[in-house]
Amino acid sequence: MDFKATLRKKLVVLNSKPVASGVKEDEYFQQYLNEINKKSVTGKCRSIPRFFRFFWRLPREDELLKQKLREETRSNFLQRRSRQLLDNNELKALWMLLDQHQTNHEEQLISYKDFQKVAQLAGPKVKPYFTSMIFAKLQQGDLQGRVSIMSIFNYVMRKVWLQQTRVGLSLYDASGQGYLREADLENYISELLPTLPQLEGLERSFHSFYICTAVRKFLFFLDTLRAGRIRILDILACSFLDDLLELRDEDLSKEIQEQNWFSAPSALRVYGHYLNLDRDHNGMLSQSELAGYGSGTLTEPFLERI
Repeated sequence: MDFKATLRKKLVVLNSKPVASGVKEDEYFQQYLNEINKKSVTGKCRSIPRFFRFFWRLPREDELLKQKLREETRSNFLQRRSRQLLDNNELKALWMLLDQHQTNHEEQLISYKDFQKVAQLAGPKVKPYFTSMIFAKLQQGDLQGRVSIMSIFNYVMRKVWLQQTRVGLSLYDASGQGYLREADLENYISELLPTLPQLEGLERSFHSFYICTAVRKFLFFLDTLRAGRIRILDILACSFLDDLLELRDEDLSKEIQEQNWFSAPSALRVYGHYLNLDRDHNGMLSQSELAGYGSGTLTEPFLERI
């Protein structure tokens, strides 16, 4: 008997059998599904049960104990994160290790094996910055696959600075939600002023105007939805904070100060413009006074909206 005849006999036998089990399975499934639906309707649970509670809710003003607990918890968390960062002595020790393990003192390059050795010798704080991915990102086309030790050190310095700044800004985050309100920014800049040598010449009576000028710069560009708050991550991502902290440099040239919005000459120049516009000296600008700003190119609809 050939193969075709055998196959035809098998098909005849299969067709002569009763209904396939798959049909029975569908019937059983539909039967049990109807029974479950009836139980869920007639049972006590007529809605989806709550599987979480709002533990993240901010404490109210009258919940003093919860507020104190939250503040203490955030303070301990930020202190713990601050202790995990490299200090100046550890950064100096890291540079010495990089200098000792470079392959060529003239080129200041380091191989991946020596890169791993430095990671082991520098301690646990340095390991997050010494990964294979970071080494690959810092490649600059060296034929032997080496990386400049200056690039590695600058990368670590920049990361440490960003993390330190984030911790410092988080200390002024009163709500603990990752953003700063206008009052929080004012507190941050007012306490930052004494640490900026380039602003030492400002009179104390001018500090309030300077703080207002600096805060409005952040809010105008970063608070695009006009919510009255700015994310800390957005502050770190923009260059405004770099310009503000640049005033720590005691040897900052006059040309750079003129280009820096947060410098004393820039703030005094803006203040002088508004004083000259305020002809009646009442501390406010009317529509006609504001029309004289710059070369007088502001249109009437623009002035009416302001």
